[in-house]
Amino acid sequence: MKKWLIVGLGTALLGATTSFHPAPDWEPLLDKNLSKWRTFESYRHQLGYRGQTPTDAQGRPVPPIGYDKNEANVFSVVMQDGEPVLRISGEIYGCVLTRQDYTNYDLKLKVKWGTKKWVPRLDEPRDSGILYNSQGECGVDYWHSWMLSQEFQVSEHEKGNAMGDFWGIASSAGDIRAAFNASKDTIKFNPTAAPMVVGRGGRMFCQAAANYELPNGQWNELELINVNGQSVHLVNGHVVMVVNNSRHIANGQPQPLTHGKIQLQSEAAEVFYKSMLIKPLKAMPAEYAQYFK
Repeated sequence: MKKWLIVGLGTALLGATTSFHPAPDWEPLLDKNLSKWRTFESYRHQLGYRGQTPTDAQGRPVPPIGYDKNEANVFSVVMQDGEPVLRISGEIYGCVLTRQDYTNYDLKLKVKWGTKKWVPRLDEPRDSGILYNSQGECGVDYWHSWMLSQEFQVSEHEKGNAMGDFWGIASSAGDIRAAFNASKDTIKFNPTAAPMVVGRGGRMFCQAAANYELPNGQWNELELINVNGQSVHLVNGHVVMVVNNSRHIANGQPQPLTHGKIQLQSEAAEVFYKSMLIKPLKAMPAEYAQYFK
């Protein structure tokens, strides 16, 4: 890709941005109308939520807000120097999801935090995420907000969280080389360790190898390589997670999870995304193939 020229915006909201000129083989995913995306919103979450479907005064299940409603303008786009910047307020759990299904690709984007936080994350690290290999309907996860998928976590580096952590959403899983921390309560990606199951049938999540997040207010460059059930998470140019044998459980049996839509989470924290580009790949690039040997 061409080098991007950093220019001042003169606004406290978004800070610095870039003059956006993607190379011809990269497809931009963001525009001012979010034309390549749909929206889904779940519920206005309350403290004490434990994964149950909310009910009304008569005990009847309350339906989620649903697709393409965008209540409270949770998802919006502003143009800065000719480049679209997606704001996700986080006020209501949910996501934007691509209209298209993707397989075998290199995805790049930039992310930075806003200032707003909402229940139930007022005292928790800011959180969002890139959900890939997303299949089926939204709402099958614990929060009734997202599709079956795998998560490249976008989170502040607090309380053990970091950008690039892996979570299996709903019945998804993968094999990750990881080792336990000293207290044996969490695992962290370690390319020299033995593989462990993470997601359905194993540990809930795996921490990124290290923290490479920039200070709040700066744009972080994230990259996801996803080819034939193998994925690599990069944060500001550093490999922080490698996932092999991506799969999900259907009718009690593992099934390959190698393609799907891309979701960006709304998860009770204001976040901005820009410079989102995708490029098809025929194979895992040689510089990352070594992680799967």
